[in-house]
Amino acid sequence: MVLRPAHVCHASSRRAKLSSQRSKPLSTTGIVVDRGLEGVIVGSTLLSNVEGKEGRLTYRGYDIHDLAPHACFEEVVHLLLYGHLPTKDELESLKVELGAHRMLPEPLITAMQSTPKHAWPMDVLRTIVSGLGLFVDVDQTGAHTSDVHTAIELVAKVPTIVATWDRIHRGMEPIEPRTDLSQAANFLYMCRDTVPDRVAEDAMDMYLVLLADHSFNASTFSARVTASTKADMYAAVTAAIATLEGEAHGGAASAVGRVLLEVGKPERAETYVREVLARGQRIMGMGHREYKVRDPRAQHLETVARKLGEATDPKWYEIARALEEASNKVLKETKPDRSIYANVDFYTAPLFYSLGFSGDEFTPIFACGRIAGWTAHVLEQLSNNRLIRPQAQYAGPPVHPFEPIERRTGNGKT
Repeated sequence: MVLRPAHVCHASSRRAKLSSQRSKPLSTTGIVVDRGLEGVIVGSTLLSNVEGKEGRLTYRGYDIHDLAPHACFEEVVHLLLYGHLPTKDELESLKVELGAHRMLPEPLITAMQSTPKHAWPMDVLRTIVSGLGLFVDVDQTGAHTSDVHTAIELVAKVPTIVATWDRIHRGMEPIEPRTDLSQAANFLYMCRDTVPDRVAEDAMDMYLVLLADHSFNASTFSARVTASTKADMYAAVTAAIATLEGEAHGGAASAVGRVLLEVGKPERAETYVREVLARGQRIMGMGHREYKVRDPRAQHLETVARKLGEATDPKWYEIARALEEASNKVLKETKPDRSIYANVDFYTAPLFYSLGFSGDEFTPIFACGRIAGWTAHVLEQLSNNRLIRPQAQYAGPPVHPFEPIERRTGNGKT
């Protein structure tokens, strides 16, 4: 995998239009430095494709609009890890393997029970995923095997970690996973100690499908960078989880959740939007780095959030819907030259509130779906590996003499 400089990238025509805040020459060499790597092609993947202008997302050529209503999460896991949708026998075999790997080592459960109850869920998830490697044999170099079965183990165990901490931090005893339930149903069962109804299971399953992969997003790129050093899958996934934690990435859904709480009722949505924009701030859940139209995943999440609201309490969906309508109206007035629409995080918040989760759990649940993509990308990286080592444009002072300590003033001057 080779990082191509901006001036030879195929996206050069688009790069010329980038604002000076994002891209500007840092020296007289003519090299353009883009701090966010926007438009810079750093590699290729067979796994997923994000077509921002068209608003299309595909997994190995399958449109998300076909997968979301017709494929379960386990089918998508098979598609990403094995390269094709499974037959009935292949799907059943995968379900059996996932069920067999859901249990956590007892010392890790004990560690979570000893963790302060106020610990941030993403910190717990990152730590316990890293700890999984302690219970797996290593080779003579200290590396763990990173293969498709390691990937399946991690896909199985990440929801168990999230569900176990969900109960522990609420002062409840953890529940053992079941082998006879789907990934979605087992996760909800472990959190609530009751098998979910079909509406809740379908909503959770569709969320996992929609979040399974998204090309070279920040956390996936972190996983690939880590894997490129020949670190194993446990290390790569730990790096991905650490990257996911930030509000600019996986933490965005929790931020939307805080907005819904602040808005409080649908009637206040437009007032809230105008107040936020007047302060020069952004509406969380609106806009996406890649999509220039409405995020294709938002459509399906809105549908299941509405159905779930009808079955439980429509409050959260109604606030979110009013907020999106108000945002579209006011943004069209105030920023007519920009394309800002709902992204996947926007309807994640009402969906998870309706399922009974608190805002600090939203990002770990994101990881329960994205673990499929992370592990598939690690395998893809390792199959044709090259160390990812981009260059930086130096912008510091020129070479100058070393100052003896008695001549230093502390401000860089002598």
